[in-house]
Amino acid sequence: MSSEELHAIDLLGRVPYGRLATSMRALPILTVARHIVAGGRVLLRMHSGLGYHDACDGAVVAYGADNYNAATSAGSRDLWSVQFTGPARIIEPTCAQRELFGPTPSEVNGEPYAPAYLRLDPHFVTVHTLDFHATPQIPQHSVI
Repeated sequence: MSSEELHAIDLLGRVPYGRLATSMRALPILTVARHIVAGGRVLLRMHSGLGYHDACDGAVVAYGADNYNAATSAGSRDLWSVQFTGPARIIEPTCAQRELFGPTPSEVNGEPYAPAYLRLDPHFVTVHTLDFHATPQIPQHSVI
């Protein structure tokens, strides 16, 4: 793995959820997923009741995660996002991998949560950072 890929994997491990993007019946979809990293691949857990996992199986998908919410609520001014793009496949994770995912939600949109798992084999990895090292500027407001 390149240094950027290793950096992206490290950042991904700092947050538990991200967003999966693909298309379903020629329309774009974006959905939340839980992730872990195993063997250089990103493993995803999502709700099977929406059918998004079937749309992803064998397709090229993009998976992104960031620290935007966590950083702003913690007062951090250094923000990052990572994106992994590549083919995805439905998998059956090992018991150890299931444990790494942690507990499942109890419901999605009022329905019982039924997990589906995907393996993303990243072919393209990007990292974007927003660094705020300058002295913070206090916004000036005008009264009219």
